[in-house]
Amino acid sequence: MIAPPRNTGLPGPSEDGARVRPGTMKAVAPPLARRCPPIRPRGERWTRRVRDVQHLPRTLPFNQPIQLVPPIKLRSHWLRRAFVATALVLATTATAAAAKDDGKVADFLLDNGMEVVVIPDHRAPVVTHMVWYKIGSADEPPGKSGIAHFFEHLMFKATSNHAADEFDRAVANIGGYQNAFTSYDYTAFNETVAPLALEQMMGFEADRMRNLILTDDVVKTERDVILEERRRSIDTNPHAVLDEEVVATLWQNQPYRIPVLGWMQEMEKLNRADAEAFYDNYYRPNNAVLIVAGDVEPETVKALAEKTYGKVARGPDLPPRIRPVEPEQNTKRVVTLSDARVAVPSFSTYWVVPSYRTAEPGEAEALDLLAEILGGGNRSRLYQELVVKQGIATEANAWFRGTMLDATYFTIRGSPRGDAKLVDLEAAADAEVARIARDGVTSDELEKAKDRFVRSMIFARDKQDHIANMFGSTLATGGNVQDVVEWPDRIRKITADQVKAVAARYLVFDHSTTGYLFPETEN
Repeated sequence: MIAPPRNTGLPGPSEDGARVRPGTMKAVAPPLARRCPPIRPRGERWTRRVRDVQHLPRTLPFNQPIQLVPPIKLRSHWLRRAFVATALVLATTATAAAAKDDGKVADFLLDNGMEVVVIPDHRAPVVTHMVWYKIGSADEPPGKSGIAHFFEHLMFKATSNHAADEFDRAVANIGGYQNAFTSYDYTAFNETVAPLALEQMMGFEADRMRNLILTDDVVKTERDVILEERRRSIDTNPHAVLDEEVVATLWQNQPYRIPVLGWMQEMEKLNRADAEAFYDNYYRPNNAVLIVAGDVEPETVKALAEKTYGKVARGPDLPPRIRPVEPEQNTKRVVTLSDARVAVPSFSTYWVVPSYRTAEPGEAEALDLLAEILGGGNRSRLYQELVVKQGIATEANAWFRGTMLDATYFTIRGSPRGDAKLVDLEAAADAEVARIARDGVTSDELEKAKDRFVRSMIFARDKQDHIANMFGSTLATGGNVQDVVEWPDRIRKITADQVKAVAARYLVFDHSTTGYLFPETEN
C-alpha cells in the first residue's frame, strides 16, 4: 500500500538531535485483505490494503483536514481557552492515573542501531507495534521507480523460518490488525494486537527483516499485483491521473515528482535482482525505528526488543540521504485534463514550501496554522466565504504536508456548486490567499486555530495508531521524540505576523502549479 501525506503538522528536528546511547533508556515528558481496492484521498500518492482504516487527524501525515470532535461553540475567548486547558488536564490526568510511568515516552537504542520508542497507554489492553524503515520512493535508484512500494508487498512472502501468509494467519487468529504502507520518505509495517502477542509480532517482524526468500516466481506474481494496483488506483481515476501530473510538474528536480507507485514502464521491468539489492541495502536494524504504543511498560518492551530485534545483525552504515536540490520556483505552470468520467470540474494549486525539517524556526508551525485558518474545516476562510456566504463551492480546502525529509508543498483545492464557474471559484479562493498575505490574520482566528490544533493533539492519543504515526513519521524524517513532545508549545508561540509572513513569502501565484479537471465537453 502506498501512504501519506496526510496534513502533517508534525515537527521537524530540533537543535538537540542527539540519539540515546545504545543500551540506555530515556524518558521524555478478520484476516487482513492486503489486496483489496486502495483508498486514496485526492491529492495524495498512497494506497491502502484495508477498507476500514480511518484517516488520521491533521496532525498526522495525511493532508486532508479532519474534524475529530463535534464543534463546540464557545462565545468568549477566555472560556474557549479554559475548555482547551481543562481538556488537556483531564486527558493528561486520565493517562497518568492509569499508567505506572505517568505516560512518559521512552526512547532508547539497541546495540545494533535500531531505535525504539515506547508510548505507554494503559486505558485498554491493546498494543500497536510499528516498524518504520527510513526508505521510501524518493530514495529509489534512477529507473527503478516503484521498487520501495513493490518491496513492501514482498515483505509478506515466506521467510526461511515462516511459510507465506503465516504472519497474516497468526494476526488473524488472535483477532488482531495488520497493515503496511509506503510513502516518499519511509515504509512502515504495523500490527495491533493484545499485549501478550507483542513478543510474537516482534519475532515475525525481526525474522522478515533479514530472512525473506525471494524467487523469480514470487517476484513475478507480486509484480503483476502492483501493476494491477496502478491500473486500478491511478490509470482508471481521472482525479488521480491529474494529481500525478500536477505533482510531476510541481517538482522540477526533486524525486518527489515520481509517483510512489512508480511509472508503469519502469514497474514492468522490476525483477528479483532489483528486489534483493533493495532488501540488502535498506532493510537493516540500523535503518529502522520501532514504535510501540499501548498497554505496555518501557522495561518490558526493551527486554523483548533485545530478545528479538537485538539478534539481527547491524548492517553497513548508510550514506546520508542527500537528494537533488529543487531550483528556485519562478514560473506559473498549468496542467489541464478533460475526461468524460468527470461530472464536476475542480482545481488545485500547489506551492513548494519548506517542511518541518527544512524550515526556519517557526515557519512550518506558521504554515500549519495558515492551512487551518485558510481551509482547515468548516470554520476556515475558504469554507465560510465560498461555501457558506457566496454559495459557489461544494468544497474548498487547504492543507500543508509538514513531515517530509526535504521541501514539501502547500495546496488549496475547490469544486464549484451548481451553475457557478470554475474560473470564478478559483478567483475567489485566490483572493482569500492574497488577503492573508496582504492583511494577515486576526488574533482571534489565530487563537481559535491554535485551540483546534492543540485539541487534535490531545484527542489523537485516543487512537494508538495515530500517536504511533506521529512519532514514527517524525523520527523517520530526521526528527526526534522531543520534537513531538514540544510541538504543541511551538504552535502556541506562533504570532499573527509569522502567519502573514509565510503566506506572503511562499504563496506567490506567479510561482505556483495549478491543475484543472474538466468534463470532456467543457473548455
